[in-house]
Amino acid sequence: MYSNENFILELLQEASLVDDAAIEDVNHKKKSQESVLEGLLSLHKISDESIAQVLAENSGMEYVELGKMEIDPSVASQVPADSAVRFKIVPIAEGNGSLIVAVTDPLDFDSLDSVRHVLSVEPEFVVASDSAIKQRQLDFYANDLDQEQIAKLDADAIAVTEEGEGGEGDAPIIKMVYQILQEAYQNRASDIHIEPLEEEMRVRYRIDGALHKVQSHPPRLLSSIVSRIKIMTGTMAIAEKRVPQDGRIQAKFGKGDLDLRVSTVPTSCGESIVMRILDKSSLSIGLPQLGFFSDDQATFNELIRLPDGIILVTGPTGSGKTTTLYACLNEINKPDRKIITVEDPVEYLLSGINQVQVKEDIGMTFAAALRSILRQAPNIIMIGEIRDLETASIAINASLTGHLVFSTLHTNDAPSAVARLADIGVKKFLIASAVRSVLAQRLVRKICPDCLKDGELTEKDIRALHLTQEQIAKAEIKSGEGCRTCRMTGYKGRMGLFEIFNISEEVRLLINGDESTSGLRKRARELGMRTLREDGVRKVLAGTTTAEEVLRVTMADSD
Repeated sequence: MYSNENFILELLQEASLVDDAAIEDVNHKKKSQESVLEGLLSLHKISDESIAQVLAENSGMEYVELGKMEIDPSVASQVPADSAVRFKIVPIAEGNGSLIVAVTDPLDFDSLDSVRHVLSVEPEFVVASDSAIKQRQLDFYANDLDQEQIAKLDADAIAVTEEGEGGEGDAPIIKMVYQILQEAYQNRASDIHIEPLEEEMRVRYRIDGALHKVQSHPPRLLSSIVSRIKIMTGTMAIAEKRVPQDGRIQAKFGKGDLDLRVSTVPTSCGESIVMRILDKSSLSIGLPQLGFFSDDQATFNELIRLPDGIILVTGPTGSGKTTTLYACLNEINKPDRKIITVEDPVEYLLSGINQVQVKEDIGMTFAAALRSILRQAPNIIMIGEIRDLETASIAINASLTGHLVFSTLHTNDAPSAVARLADIGVKKFLIASAVRSVLAQRLVRKICPDCLKDGELTEKDIRALHLTQEQIAKAEIKSGEGCRTCRMTGYKGRMGLFEIFNISEEVRLLINGDESTSGLRKRARELGMRTLREDGVRKVLAGTTTAEEVLRVTMADSD
């Protein structure tokens, strides 16, 4: 690890950083193949930062904290990756015709001489900790190293000291990232947010749709944590910090497999990273688990068994549209039917279904994929999202030629889907002919069953939900008291609120007659359409969610 460990040990003793008692303790506890210095590090008797500071003082060199430095990748690239790893160095800056190079071991004179021969300019050496240099090597050289070299650097990126945070001392970045993922998995989080702020690095989990701050760390840890996560994806460029990147991680916790979709975005304080946890339990979910009441479920069951037409699911991002589409496909997936999906991205692999991944950078758009899969003679097609006129036109033509098509749109309510399709250029008569039904949905948190108790409605809730005294008299109002199971929130899990807008013959005539969205909505309600808020009211009265949740995710119904 170091060229002259005995001499370094003497320096540490002279600086009163290590005493005879610590050395004796290490001799009893260290692994057989470890030196005393390695034992001191592995048993956290001393940090590699302390070693670097002692070596810098002894050598008359400056000590630098690499974790706090902005280093231009073009400077680091002046030394080949293999040479940097072999000599344990990282170039960090240029100045006065020389190259400033951070070294781990200033006593390794052979390596320093070799560096002078490799470089085309005279180097100026400074000292940095071993873990910091290895972390920056991962930052700048990972794309030029083989997997074995990366794995060794990754495993050796030893420790970062977090003083005053529970007294844990040196905690490896690898362990820290693992603990973040494990805790998120155990708490049923849907995504993990690691956010750089001016004075902290904040970690938050989204649990049942609500964000919870769970950790706070010094900002200097951000670069190392982001690099570690990028390495875990195997595809993201570690040295590239200027543009957004996407990747995927597959991890294992006990008997559970964790699949994460990773996204990074550069911000003014560093790279922000979000990891969406893909819940594989949604693969086998059926319509009853989505939160339908029996009457709506019966209606939707009939719709998804139609021989042709388009069925749309609408709602904002994170409202469960993809889960609903998968539930529909699971319900109708039979050996005598061919089902093909076009998705961006393919989040889960569904048994017995052909799934196509959109790749726009090579021209594999939704429209291009759809044109090809129609020649595969499918019975049922699922399109991840209708985004443009070309995709909408192919979907409509498919529905009019005997295919059942499922897709999603971003609209606030179900009747607005007609206006949205018209906005992207679809003719009204085609919308009326092709679309069979639109399902709008939102997700609300369910009351935790472990701390369920009788609740009550406030006067404000009663007015906002337009409840009658008869409804209140028959209601079973419940709330959650808060317990360890639900993290004292009173909620555990989520379910859907639904608005089913069926395109009947009368509605079809209204669409052809260029009726406004508000007109369509009014007539649909007269024909029996239940709005999102009205569906929410039913679930409040049934004691499965709260008025607060329903009011949070739904708009007031206009008369």
